[in-house]
Order: sequence, then structure tokens, then C-alpha cells
Amino acid sequence: MELSALVRKLGHELTEIRERSLKTILFKLDHNLISYADLLHEKALFRNLLEWFNFPVVPIKEEVLNFVNSLIKHPPAAQKMIGIGAVEFFSQLRSDVDPNLQAIIDGIVDGLFFLPSELPSTSSVCYQAQSQPSVDQPVLPQEELFTGYFCQSRSHLPQLEISPKRTVVKCLKFSTFPWLTLTSTDRHVLSSNESSLRSNNQSLIWSTCELLQDVIMQDFPAEIFLQRPKIVQSLLSLLNLAFGGDGRHQLALQAVSCLQQLCIFLRSRLNFHRDPSFSSSEQGTASQNSSISYCQEARGAPRSQNPSPGSSSPRPSVIGRTVQRPRGDGQDWDAVSSSGNSTQANANSRISLHSPFEVGHFDLPDIENEDTLELQMKQLSLPQFCVSILENAIPLLRTGSRRVTMEVLELLVEDMSLIGDAISENVWEDDSLFALELKDKLLLVLGLLGETILYHKSNISAEQPKVMLVHHRMAFISISLFTVRLLQILLPVEKASKVTQKSLLNALFLLSLDMSFSLEYPSVHESVAAYLEQMSTENYSIYKQVSEAAYSIECTCSFMVEVHKERDKNLPELLELADQALSSLPFHLHFPLLQECIHMCSNIWKSAEMNSLLQVESQKLLLRLLSHPLLNIKAEAYRCCLEVVKDCLGIHNVAKPMPSICQGVHFLLHPKVLYEICTFGLQEDKNEVNSTAKAILIHLLQGRLMMEVLTWNKFIEALCPVIPVLQGYADTRDTLGKCILSLSETTSDKGEGILPGTPRLQAALRLLFSKKQLVRSVAAKHLAFHLLSEEGANLKRPCLDGNVLSSISNLFVIEGAMELKLDDKMNSIIKAETVEKLYDILTSDAVDLVLRKSAAEQLVVILEDTKMHDIVKKLGVIEKILAYLNECVHVDGKLMESIVVPCLTLLRKIVCADPVVRLSLAQQPSLLLLLFRVSLIIQSDRAVLTETTVLLCLLLFDEVARAETWADSISSNNTEVPAFSLPVAVVRRYHLPVRITAHHVVSPNTVVVPLSSECLAMKPVSDMLKTAWNLSWYHGIENLLQLINYEKEAEIFLDSLKLSSEDILILKITHTNYGLQDCLTLIVQAASHRDVRTALTRLGFYVLNDRLALKCSSGPCGTTLKSFVWQKAMNRFLQVLPASVEDEKLLVDVLRFLNKLLREQKSNLNSDHLKWILKSLLKNQPKSLMGLLVRPESQVQDEMDETQAAVRQRLDKELIRLFNMLLVCSVSLTDREGLELAGLFRTELALKLLQCLRLTDAPHFYGLPSLERTLQGMVHVTALPGWSTYSAAVEPVTIRKKYLTGLLEVISSFYVEWGGNAMSFMGKGVTKSTVLCLLQLSHEMMAQAKDTDWISLWSLPYDNSEEQVQSHLGLAWLVPLWVDRDPEVRFTALGIGSALTSLEIGCIALAESCQNISGGLWGTVINILLDQSECSMVRREAAFILQNLLVIPIPTEDTKDCIWQGPCVHDEESGLSQTGIPALKALLYHCQFYEHVNQMVKHCYLGCYMFDLNSYKEDKLSIEKGGITDFDDSLNLWKAPPSQSKSSHSHSTSETMILSASPSLGSVTELQATVPSSASFIPETVVDRLTAQGQSDTTITESPSQHDPPMSAALSKQRAVITPALLSAVCSLLHNLLVVMPKDTGIALQQTHLLTTLSSLVSANLVERCILELKAPLGHRCHIEHVKAQVLLLLQYLSSVSRLLKSCLLVDSDLLSQDELLKPLLGNTFRILTIRPKDGLDTELTSVLHETWVDSFSLLATLLWKSGQISFPSVTAALANHCAAIIVYSSSLSF
Repeated sequence: MELSALVRKLGHELTEIRERSLKTILFKLDHNLISYADLLHEKALFRNLLEWFNFPVVPIKEEVLNFVNSLIKHPPAAQKMIGIGAVEFFSQLRSDVDPNLQAIIDGIVDGLFFLPSELPSTSSVCYQAQSQPSVDQPVLPQEELFTGYFCQSRSHLPQLEISPKRTVVKCLKFSTFPWLTLTSTDRHVLSSNESSLRSNNQSLIWSTCELLQDVIMQDFPAEIFLQRPKIVQSLLSLLNLAFGGDGRHQLALQAVSCLQQLCIFLRSRLNFHRDPSFSSSEQGTASQNSSISYCQEARGAPRSQNPSPGSSSPRPSVIGRTVQRPRGDGQDWDAVSSSGNSTQANANSRISLHSPFEVGHFDLPDIENEDTLELQMKQLSLPQFCVSILENAIPLLRTGSRRVTMEVLELLVEDMSLIGDAISENVWEDDSLFALELKDKLLLVLGLLGETILYHKSNISAEQPKVMLVHHRMAFISISLFTVRLLQILLPVEKASKVTQKSLLNALFLLSLDMSFSLEYPSVHESVAAYLEQMSTENYSIYKQVSEAAYSIECTCSFMVEVHKERDKNLPELLELADQALSSLPFHLHFPLLQECIHMCSNIWKSAEMNSLLQVESQKLLLRLLSHPLLNIKAEAYRCCLEVVKDCLGIHNVAKPMPSICQGVHFLLHPKVLYEICTFGLQEDKNEVNSTAKAILIHLLQGRLMMEVLTWNKFIEALCPVIPVLQGYADTRDTLGKCILSLSETTSDKGEGILPGTPRLQAALRLLFSKKQLVRSVAAKHLAFHLLSEEGANLKRPCLDGNVLSSISNLFVIEGAMELKLDDKMNSIIKAETVEKLYDILTSDAVDLVLRKSAAEQLVVILEDTKMHDIVKKLGVIEKILAYLNECVHVDGKLMESIVVPCLTLLRKIVCADPVVRLSLAQQPSLLLLLFRVSLIIQSDRAVLTETTVLLCLLLFDEVARAETWADSISSNNTEVPAFSLPVAVVRRYHLPVRITAHHVVSPNTVVVPLSSECLAMKPVSDMLKTAWNLSWYHGIENLLQLINYEKEAEIFLDSLKLSSEDILILKITHTNYGLQDCLTLIVQAASHRDVRTALTRLGFYVLNDRLALKCSSGPCGTTLKSFVWQKAMNRFLQVLPASVEDEKLLVDVLRFLNKLLREQKSNLNSDHLKWILKSLLKNQPKSLMGLLVRPESQVQDEMDETQAAVRQRLDKELIRLFNMLLVCSVSLTDREGLELAGLFRTELALKLLQCLRLTDAPHFYGLPSLERTLQGMVHVTALPGWSTYSAAVEPVTIRKKYLTGLLEVISSFYVEWGGNAMSFMGKGVTKSTVLCLLQLSHEMMAQAKDTDWISLWSLPYDNSEEQVQSHLGLAWLVPLWVDRDPEVRFTALGIGSALTSLEIGCIALAESCQNISGGLWGTVINILLDQSECSMVRREAAFILQNLLVIPIPTEDTKDCIWQGPCVHDEESGLSQTGIPALKALLYHCQFYEHVNQMVKHCYLGCYMFDLNSYKEDKLSIEKGGITDFDDSLNLWKAPPSQSKSSHSHSTSETMILSASPSLGSVTELQATVPSSASFIPETVVDRLTAQGQSDTTITESPSQHDPPMSAALSKQRAVITPALLSAVCSLLHNLLVVMPKDTGIALQQTHLLTTLSSLVSANLVERCILELKAPLGHRCHIEHVKAQVLLLLQYLSSVSRLLKSCLLVDSDLLSQDELLKPLLGNTFRILTIRPKDGLDTELTSVLHETWVDSFSLLATLLWKSGQISFPSVTAALANHCAAIIVYSSSLSF
């Protein structure tokens, strides 16, 4: 078999095939049929060997591993194994195999690390990188390609291609951060702190936590603590102390604070890594931006004559002297980096061309002498960290401590934000091992949360003291809100059924029934209901029923309010409310509701003109009340009806001249109502109902004299259909029975009676079926009149003698009962002709009677089939039968008696089967009497008597046999004829001759009680309904809580409806507005520190709840903040200084709350309150809170005990945070008073901070905590323009000078004097803040200084190191900052450089300070700009510096007597040096400047994010806690264009553009480059590294952003991301180069086709899409701010390109003559010109858009002026496409 086929089968799904293929290969190797050389060419072999372990069944593991071990002994095989990630694969596989196999894996991994030196130098370490570059991506110069396995540090192993698990992990959004290496000092610092945390000394643990928060976490990137997780693990273990005594819970709180701060900083770092502007391809130790790569560079060496701009390492070395730091607590500086002597390198000023890694690897063993791979395997991923916090912190929510609960919740909220960025909702469907483990932990966490919610709910009882009840309720609310938010982040509702934690289900069920919670947080409650519906159908059903009952209660109270209003009532609305209210009546039993409903029904039926629809609806309501299943409600309904009847028909109405009073009973005078009363009311077992029903009927039956004729007739009309039921209660003894008997009585000889004739006859006949003998006797008397008065009675039989009359009473009482069943299913075999013949025989007078009888009998048999009935009915059989019967009763009809039986049977079958015939015959009194006479005549014949009895029964009870008549619910669509059936009440009370099915066992109008007694017995259900009743009755919680004496007000309620004092307290706590007011009142009235602290804790809960409920500025806290109540509460704390340690502790709590509140409300803060705070702080100077920052000498820490020192430290923290927050908020002040107050506050605070800076002499931790806080305050102060100008006592220039002096001292002490310390993270927090302060200070100086003398102030004094003679440092202190490990420091330091070089004196000073650096200033900055591994923000600042350097006129020739000579280059081979323009040309040529720029443009990335986490959906933009602001946030200020700038340049630095005067024209060559098909680039390895590095289960392949254009071909993995902001700076740089060297620059632009590629990046479509998103924002404001910044940068880029192209036109108009450049550019330009700024764009965007228009119009004008003949067609064509839009929008061009 072919070898390739065998290799392919190694990856087959069937285990047997895989195993057989491997054994075949091994057999062939053993017998030399194939060699290892043959296998090396099989690329699939290596992947399949790794995939072997990913299948569910893994056979012969040992043979496979031995095979791999033998295979990697061949270098090409080892290289390929490394290329597909085998090192990491086997490292992770090791833990999953047996110990005997682990040794083989160790041998494999070791073998992979020992590659021979003769490996091909062009091999790539990355599997993906072996693909060929695309056509539009030129191969980079050879010296930029790093070769060999060790071209990267071990922390940059290639992205794992094959995971040790079979399935791909879909459950993660983000896994691990890029690996960061540490120096031995840093490692020692972390180790020292970790060991301190594990100490038994509580004081040491406390101070270590303080150190971590104040120093270590400020210095070290947050991901360090995940990559080396021992500190995190120690902090998590400290959480268990929360349940201990002896103050140990304070240590748990310290750990909580540390973890919370870590979460905040991790979120900040995550945002940093998502920022394209700071995306760098180098994260390791020896990146090109690290000064460690150039440690052999001499400090103070002679100026190099060769800038080496194109070499791989032209960066300068660290400058500074080395001073040994005192050792004491393990926080010493890196001994190697701080004590090395670099003077020995002076002899060689030229940099060796080693690769950066080679330098770092061989020269700095101290950097990374540990097993990085092993460390990476032990690091915590972000999801693991987040879940660990949940697991360890949630149990603390049951400690019983308010403070612990609050701070743990704040930790969990920050953790939740990270969870949203780290864990995907796909975790519930992912079946990978990692996902399964993660899911189990999440389920455990959700179960814990459920248990915690239930714990706090169960502890809310009367047995608890009030303070604990408040605590449990507040905890219950906050934890519930957190739980729901966590569910919303992790668990889509449609997947909720996958979570079946019983405790969580019970908790959600309780939440769903918590009425006050649902009112306060309706959106959260909706989510609870949605989750409950998916998780538990049973509980959700109960919730829905209770919710409907609660709504019914609300309708009840609304009805009661509306019905008592004096104005005209809206009867339809009232009826609807009453109908809705009915379902809750069993719970609240508020009978006034029932009474009002009855009266409303009465009123509606009074008027004949009333809407019939209203009458129908009111009747339904009445019937539901009369038929209610609950006896007490039914009894009350009958009682109310009786009261109405009495009021309307009472004897007291005789004297009233209002005959219409009796119409009040009209609502009862309807057959359905009377049927309900007679059928169900009278037969009710309970006397309360049946007695009342009897009374109602008696009043009606006896009320003829009290009724109008209309009313009486209406009553009789309604009564007739119900008489069959009513007569069942006929009796000779009781009143009702007598009244009923009188209905069938004929009262006069004229035949008059209560009822009309026919109903009266029917009633009399019907009484013969009564079970009571006396009643039947009365019926016989009543019937005698009808028999005697019948027409032709004298000619009819029988003769009414005594015997006949005496037999009448028992005539219809027959034994047995007939079955009324006919066959409607049989298939008839009888034909219609046969039926007709039989009928003819039956009706023929010529036929003998015997034959006619026989025909009748045959028809009886045939009519058993109902299908034959229609035939005989059409023939007229009924009429013929009646004729025979009439003949029979005639005095001469004796002969016809023989045919009576079959005739009666025929009639009975037809009547039984046909309700229409039955109804018709029942209304014929002659027929009824005919049948009665037949039964009397032939009563001796049982068959005749039975048939006549049954026939009369069918006819007399027909009216009540139709169930559909009495209920609307019976469907009328049924085509089948219903069987004859009677109500149960009739069947029970009559002696019926038929056996039938009874109906209406219960009333058809009865309603189903929505809540069972078992359900109502559940306390959460009854509590919800009780709360709903009170809230509805008092029309809202505000009115309820304002009641002074609730007990008295609630006396009218049932006891079950009355709220207990605990219930009212819960309402007060839950209702945020009331709770806030109550807390503020408590603070005002407080008599002790404890009272205030308790109120503050509650206030903190409310602020947190608003945040969790996503209310923030729109919530109750924001509303309260807009009122003036809180000023009164906070006034004394802002204006009175603390007088004791207890006062200081309380002030700490007050400030902490204020910080939380201001942070949440800063976007919506009332300006009056802000001004009040500022006035309070400025009023009592120096005895104000600002004065606490600088304490007198008597209060130094040496004189304080440990507790007081800790309190002071906390107080200082909170003060700084408050002041920082006020500085941020003060930006919103726009009125004159506000601006003045804000300015005074900034300057006063700046002076106080300056004093603090002077006092930080490091008594503890070398003063770092205090220094860090002070510098953070300074960062905030100096960020605001004009901060130094508002002091009346100190000159602004003096303030700025003092600031500069102090900051330079700090940077000198913490950076320069320690040899740069570029690689250690210790002190980085101070360095970052200081550098940023210096950058902002430089801008303040530029804006406020009246001359250029301020530049000289920035120079450091002489270097006093002992190793060499004194030398003036000048601005050289900046240079090591440019190559710092931290890109933010590099960016900011370069920003300072660009600010200083904005003036000529600054350029000269900086150039002089860089003389000792190889390449000088020019070479260094150009190298930074062209460094492909550097982030865009840093490179942009380098571009600004170069741009500024070009502003000063550069000599065109090599002259030595000029102050400014420009760049200087030296050729060692020839010994020649060049300066001025020639040197600049040589420099640009040597470094291939334009080629590099062209590559930058081609690979620009236009997206907002490096990778999309959908983080804008989260609830918080803030990444700070209190006043802790990360460096990232401060830098955000410098990344977007200024709102009031005249140009669209970024103000991160000061840049200058050379104004073109009369540039000389240069020659032009035709453009040859093609525009790349895609201008968007982001290295996918960056995405992979950030989203999945170190996570074995993940392979990320998706695009980084759904909005981004497709990626172009991937570059080398050393290439960083290029952003539009960088290219804007490059355009400005090219502009200045064009002015300085117009001809050469023009030629270079032509040859590289740079203008075409720059123009191709202009994307009007992207701008429009972003603006559309801004106009209709769907995401959180964090995302909207990012989109806005992106629009600003894109518009800025268009402006920069427009200005560059305009300059090109002025130099040489032919540069822009090509269609491939003009057409796309013009199209995009005109589309930008059509954007309407008034459609939702803010002032800043509108201003920048107008500036872009100005530059665009200027370009168009210049284009038509300089190149009109060539460009005019293109311009007009582009204008034509957008002409209409431009005309429409022209009115908005108001710039």
C-alpha cells in the first residue's frame, strides 16, 4: 500500500483502521521497507500523530509515543513538530497519561528543545508563516526576518494548532494575557509578598495587602498576578477569615479590596490589549523597544557618526548612575540592571547587528532564568480567575456583617464585568473538558447564590432585631440583583433549561413573587420571570396565576375608586374592571366590591335605552357572582340581590312618587338569571344561599302589586322558560311552593291566571310529574278547567266524572323508565319507496284498520333509524297521527284505539329525535290536551299510558332540555342533534318516565378559582397578594409609606390583608427613594458614629443596586442627588474637620460613599451640587478637607500608633479619590461661577499636592504609597487646561516651575538614578504617573508661557556618578524612557519630546542631549517610527518629533558653523561624515523610509477593537474604583482630537507643519503600484495571542470585528498594528519632507506609489456607518465613545491626506494626475461633504467634520487650480454623483 494512504488512515474515525495503519508503518520501518527519510515528506503524519490522542478511544499509546520519540531524532521532523505546537501539546498531554508514559513524553519534549545549529536559516517557527506571501505584500528585507527556533522567547511559542481535547472550546471569549517576563527582583518582590500573605502575623498580612493595593498593583501589570497566581491564591484563601473572630475578618476585607482592585486593573489591561493604538507584536522581555537589547551601548560615549537607522538595534542605552538601594523588605531593585558598569563599551560606538533576542538572551540571564513553559502551564486564565472569585467570595455573603456583604458584592460586580469579557454564553453547549469543568463550577456558583438568597429571605422575620432585618433585606435585594445580572451575562434565556439548581429555582421563584422588588426593579423582574418560565414550568404557572391575581387586586381597588366618583361613570370601563377584579375576590373577600357590582348591574338594567352590550356583560358578571364556587361569596351575592329586591319592591315604596323604583329588579328579570337562581340557588345545600334565593323568588312572585305592568310582564316573560325548574319546588305547605302552585291556577271563569293560557296548561300538566301527591292533586284540579273549557269538549272522551278526576293525580306515575335511544349509526336497508308505500297504507281510508296498524308498527321499526325521519316528516306523518288521535278521543272513536299505540310510538320517536318538532308541538295546547285525554281514555293499557307519559314529558320539559340556552360556553357549531337531557335539579325533583343523562350538575356560569387553597397557603404567595392589596388600595407605595397610623386605616381589611410591622419595614427598605431619604435623615439626626456608619452602609447598598439594575444616573440615587436633602446630611463632614481617630474613621466611610455616588452619577451630576461641594472645600481654607492632605509636623506618622496610621492612610486614599472625581466632574461646569470655582479648586489642589510631593520622604515602603496617590492626583489636576492660573497667592509660572522641579526629581530618583530600570516593573506606577504629569505640564507651559525660557527648565543637572567625570544630563533623561518596557511610558515620554521640540530651542537641546547615542536624535526617532514591532501610538509620537525637527531650516550643504545642522551620518569605511540635507537624504535612503511607510499604509487597521468581546454591552464603562484611575484612562485623553482645536491633529503632542511658500517643482514619474484590494490589516496572531494564548482548548479563527473589512494577507509575526492616527502623523511628516526636499520627496512618493495607497485608505463608507451607529446607539456608552473616537480619527486622517495632497499639487501637479488615485479619493471626499452634521452629531464631532470639509475644499480648489485640465472631468463626475446631496446639505456648511 502507498505510504501516503497509510498516513492518511492514521486520522481515520475508526479505531481499528488507525491502529492497523500505525502497526503497518512500524512493521515497514522495522524491516527496512521504508525509512524515516520517507516519512519526513509526509506532512499529514505529524498532525495525525498528535491527533491520535484526541480521539475518544486511544489505543497503543506507548507505541505511538515511542514512534514520535524516534521520529524527532531527525531534525526536519523535530522542526515540523515544533511548528505545529507539539511542545505545548505534549506538555499538556503529560498530566492526562499514566506515569510510565510521562517519562517518554518528557524525553520527547527535551528532544524538541535541542535543535542542531545547522538548521536552515530561513525556516520559520510558526506553522502558519510557511505560506507564501500574497501578491500585494512584498517580502520584507532579509535582515528583518528572524530565523531559527530561538528567534522568540519561550513565552512566544507558536499558537497551538492541535488541542489535547477533541472538541473545540467555544465557551471562552478571552483566555490568557500575553506572557510577561520578570527580573529576579520582580520575582523576589512577588515571592516576598506572597510569603507575607501566608504569615501568621495579622499585622504583616494587613500591611502586605496595603502594599499590594498601594504599590505593587500600581507597578505590575495586572496580568502578572494571573500568570504567577500564588498571590491571588493567597488572597482567596484569606477570604475564609471572614468567619473568624479576633479581628480576622478585617484581613478578609483587605483581601477583598485587593481582589477588587485587581479585577478593575484586569479590565483596564483587557481594554488596553483591545486598543489597536497600543497593539504591539512584541510582549516579551527583549523586544526591540526594550533598552535591554542595547545594554552594551556606552553611556557618555562619543557621538556616533553612523546612525544605523536601518539596523535591527539602533536604540540607545539606559542613561543614569547606579546606586545600590537599601535592602530591607525584599523590594530592592534588580541588582544586575542597576549596578552594571557600561563604560567598558565606550570603545565600540557602533552597534553590533545581533538580533534583539540574542542580546537579551546572552546578556541578561537574570531576566528569565526560570522555566517559562512550566509557569505558563500553571497560570490562571481569566475565566478561571473569575470563577475562583465567585467560588470563594459568595460564601462570605452570609457572614452577617453589613460591611463584608457590601464589599464582597462590590468585588463580585467587578468580577462580573470580567466574566462578561471572558466567558461565552456557549459554555452551556460546549462539550470540551475545559467547558464541562467550567460549567460545573458555574452551576455550583449559581447554586450557592440561590442558597444565599434563600438564607437571607428566611432570616427576614419578626424574631430578628430591626437592624438585622434591614441587613438581610438589603442583602437579599443586592444579591438577587447580582444573580440576575450574572445570569443575563452567562445564560441566554433560551438555554436556561440547562440550569436545574434547586436552590436557584427556589430563589427565582421567591423573587418572582416579591411584589416590592418587582415594582422597584421591573426590568430585572421581567428577566426573573423569563428564566423561571424556562427552568420550572410548575413554579412559573404559580407565578402567572399569582400575578393575575395581583392584577385583579389592582383592578378591584381601581374599581372601588372609580365607582365612588361623583362624575358620570364610564360604565364599560367599570364593567371591565369588575370582571378583572372577580378572580381575586376569594383572596381579599372585600364584599363592598360585590355590593357595588350588584348595584351597577341593577342600574345598567334599569333603563331600556341602555346599551344592550353593557347589559349582556353586566349579566355575565352577575351570573358569575351568583354561581361563585366559594359559598361565602355566593351567599353575599344572593344577599345583595335580595337587598336590591327588597329596596325596589318593599312596601315602603308605596308612598314614593317614583314608579320606576321597581325597575331596579330588571337585572334579575332574565331567563338566565332566574334559571341560575332556580336551578342552583334553590338547591344549594347551605341555608345561607337557598333561603335567600327563596326569598328573592317569593318577593318577585308576590310583588305584582309593587311592580309596574311593564316590570311584571317582563318578569312573567322571563319566568316562563324557567317554570319547569321552578315547579320542582312546588308545595302546598311553604310560601314559595304555594306561589309556584298558583302559577298554574286559573283564577277566573274567563280563563285568566298569572301565566298566559298555554304556559299555564303546561305548568298544570307538568305538576302531574311531581313527586309530591298533594301537588299532583292540586294539578288535577287545575287541569279540570282546561279539559272542560276546551273547544268541543262535549264531543270528546272521556267523560269527566269523579273516577276519572281521581285518577289524574297518579296518572303519570308509572313504574320503570324508558330509554330514549334511537340508532343513528346503522346503515338503513330500507328504501324510501318502501317507507312511502307503508305511509300510503297507513293513511288510506280504504285499507283495513288492521293493515294500517301493521303499517304503523312497521314504520315504528323503520324509524329506529333516525335517517328515515325526514322522509316520513315530509310525507306528513305527524299530522296524520294527530288526526288518528283526534278520532280516537272523539265520542265515536272507540274503533281507533287499536292503532293508538304504534301512532304514539311513531310520534314519540320523531319528537325525541327532532328538537324543532318538539318545540313546535310543545306550544300547541290542543295537542297537549289531546295526549292527556288519550292517556285518560286508555289508561288501562300500559303501553298507551307509557307512550303518552313519555311524550308529554318530552314536550313539557323541552324548554329546560336545551343546555345551550343557558350557557354561552356551549358550542353551537356541533351539527349533531344533542340527546334529550334535563338539568339535575329537574331530574331530582320530578318523577320522570324516561331514563336520561342529566346536565348542569354545577352552574354553567361558575368561575374557576384561580388560586387553590394550597397555593394561597404558601407564604410567598399570600405575602405577594397582601402587598399587592395594600399597594393598590393606597394607590402606590409612596402613599402607603406616608400613612401615620396604618393599623387604624387597615381596620376595614381582613386580618390576612393587614401588613405587619416587618412587612412595612421591608417596603421601606426596598423602595429606594424612601430608603435614601430615611438614610439621609438618620445621618442628619445621628447622635453617634455608629448611626452614621449604619446609614452610610445602607446608602452604599442603594448605589450598588442602581448600578446592578442598570439605572445609574437615571435611578433613584440620581434623583436623590438632584435634591438638596443630601447637602444637609453631608454638610458637616465637608466643612468640619475630624477631631479624633473615630471621626477620621467615619470621615473615611463618608468619603467612600461620596466617591461611589459621584462615580456613578458623574455623567448626570447637578451643577449646583457640584458647585456647593467645591465651595465647601474652598470655604474654610486652610482648615478644609484639602488641608488634611498636608498635616503639620506634629502629626507625622512616627507619633501615631499603628491603628491611627492605618486610618490616616485610608483617609488620604479617599480624599485623593474624592478630589480626582471632582476634577473629572468639574469639566461639565460651563457657567461663569462654575468655571471660577473649578479653576480655584484645581489650582488649590495642585498646590496641596505639590506640598505632599515634598513630604514623601519614604518612612514606610520608601514613601511609595503616598507618592503613588499624590502623583495620581497630579495626573488629574494637570490634565485640565489652565490648572496653574487661578491662585491669588502664587504666580502661575512659579507653580509650574515647582511642579517641574518636583516631577523631575521623582523621575530622576525612580528612573534615571537607577540605571533606567527598564526591565523591572518596580516603580513603574510612579514612572507612568510622573511621565504623564510631565507631558501634561509641558502642554500647560506651552499654553501659558510667554517666552521660550521654559525649555531650559526641563534639563536635569550634572550626573554625579563616581565612574566617570561629571557630565550634564540635559534632556538625556528622556531617552531611556523612550525605550522603556511599557509602551505607555514610551508613548508619553516621546510625547514630551514632541512637545519640547515644538520650539527650536527644544529641538537643539534634545539633539545635544542625544549626542552620545548611536545615530543621535534623528536616527533614534526614525528607528522608532519604522520599528515594525512597535505600537502605533509610540510611532506616532516619533513621527511628530521628526516633523518638528524638520521645521527648523536644515542647511543644504555640509557646514560646521550652523547651530542646527540637522542629521549627521558617518561612514566608517570611508571615514566621511555628512550633515544637513545630504545627511537627511542618506538617512532616509539607508533606512528605506518610503518603502517602510508604504508597507505601513498597506497594512493599516481601521477597526475600533483588536478583538471583539461585545464588552460595550456590559453595565459599566468605568474601570476605576473610587479615584483609582489607570494609566490607560489618562492616555485616552491623548488619543482623540481636541474639541476646540483649529486643526484635526491629535493633541497628544505638539506638532508643527511647515507652511509651503514657493516650493520648487520636481520631476514626476508615472505611478505604477496598484491600490491594494484591502486596506485593513490586523495580524491574526495578535488576536490568537490575546484571546487564546495558553489555553489549550481554543483556536480563534474569526475576524476581530464584524464591522471591519476583510484582512489582507498576513505579514510577518513581528509586525504590529498600524492605525489611522499613526498615518495621520506620517502624512504630516511627509508634508514637511515635501517642503524641505520637494524634488526628492516627490520622486520617492511616485516610485513607492505612496499617494495612491494613502488615498485608498479614505473610507467614507466606514465613516458613514460609524456616524449612523452614533445617531442610533444600540450599545453601551463605552462602545459609543469608542465609535466616536474612531470617527474623529478617520476624519483627522482624511484632513491629513488632503493637506498632503494639496502640498503635492503645489510641488508638482502631475503627482495627482492618475485616475486610480483621483477617482476613489474624490468619491469618498464628496461623500464626506454630504454628511449632515445636525443629525445627532455633538459639538466636537461637528467641529472636526467642519475642519475636514475645510481641508477637503482646499484640496479641491488647489486641484482645479493646479491641474484643472486633467482633473476637471474626474471632479465633475464625482460631483455629479453627489450633486443633489451636496446642494441639500450646503446650508449646513457654516464654518
